[in-house]
Amino acid sequence: MNQDPNTFDIQEYMTHGVERVVSDALKATLRNPRESAFMVQFAAASRAASKKRRKAENAGEHIPPFLIASITSQCNLHCAGCYSRCNHATVDTAPVSQLTGEEWLRIFDEADDLGISFILLAGGEPMLRRDIIEAAGSKPKILFPIFTNGTYIDRPYFELFDRCRNLIPIMSIEGEKATTDARRGTGIYDRLIANMDELQRRGLIFGASVTVTTENIREVSSDAFLQKLSQRGCKAVIFVEFVPVTDESQELAPGDAERAYLQDEIARLRRDHPEMVYISFPGDEKSSGGCVAAGRGFFHINSHGGAEPCPFSPYSDVNIRNTSLRDALHSPLFLALQKDGILLDDHNGGCVLHEKREQVEMLLRQKKKHKEGE
Repeated sequence: MNQDPNTFDIQEYMTHGVERVVSDALKATLRNPRESAFMVQFAAASRAASKKRRKAENAGEHIPPFLIASITSQCNLHCAGCYSRCNHATVDTAPVSQLTGEEWLRIFDEADDLGISFILLAGGEPMLRRDIIEAAGSKPKILFPIFTNGTYIDRPYFELFDRCRNLIPIMSIEGEKATTDARRGTGIYDRLIANMDELQRRGLIFGASVTVTTENIREVSSDAFLQKLSQRGCKAVIFVEFVPVTDESQELAPGDAERAYLQDEIARLRRDHPEMVYISFPGDEKSSGGCVAAGRGFFHINSHGGAEPCPFSPYSDVNIRNTSLRDALHSPLFLALQKDGILLDDHNGGCVLHEKREQVEMLLRQKKKHKEGE
């Protein structure tokens, strides 16, 4: 293990991370009066949420500032190496038992009450669930980055983003045109650029999500690529490390050397180019107190309501349909992952839960067996 859980303050660490993101976002929106005004309001809401979480922490209850919500399992693209399709979590058609818009709104309400500041909307392709995105727009104290492939952004969505400034489209791009279209499909890059130009014309902020592999790491962290995004109005870049779910894709996963390079580049970019926000996921777990999944810094709710440690670790022992968000945070699986120290274990890849998936599966079986024996 790399960190002593008795000396590492996860709430303080996550709060500082939130404060940095909000501070960077304020700097990035200084030249946009409407966005800057919203970010000032959100900064105040974020501080109030942090106080709620600290109060809960002092009372012995840990509340993370982030939640990842996969609001649909349906997607129209077949991106090469997609972990979600390999895990059968993403399909071509809408599943029959996914959570309703009303159920998601209840989750958003509970998250607001708990002091969760950020809910990342994902899928599948989240833009297919317009009802849920409209519900998210009604919760201005929470920022909703929407991780989208960009193909369903239309005029009503542009108008919704204009009305609800807490909805931030984060469009997936893999680098330049050849790299993006090779992974996502012919014509996707041009569609993304057209979206960016329209968002900029309307004065709306947006971000980009980049899946970092051994093949594109230098391209997507280069000044040339990032300056193109910045010139089109992009205000946030989220670097998501590729997590292999098949043996064939193992060589695409960044190793220690690539992650060290990316962390150095992000530090440089934050210093030299504050006009954009830069975030890496999962980031350098070995120097930041271990993995922050399973409720330490965030957790994941899938489209059917299962509370999971992380999108890359699709195991669940509780469904949000049958319990509150607060109780889901204290699921036996989450508590066992935190108590047994798996989140703090040494590991080779960027995602400890994926690397230790056999141990996670064993813990899940033990918890289910214990529950059945009660």
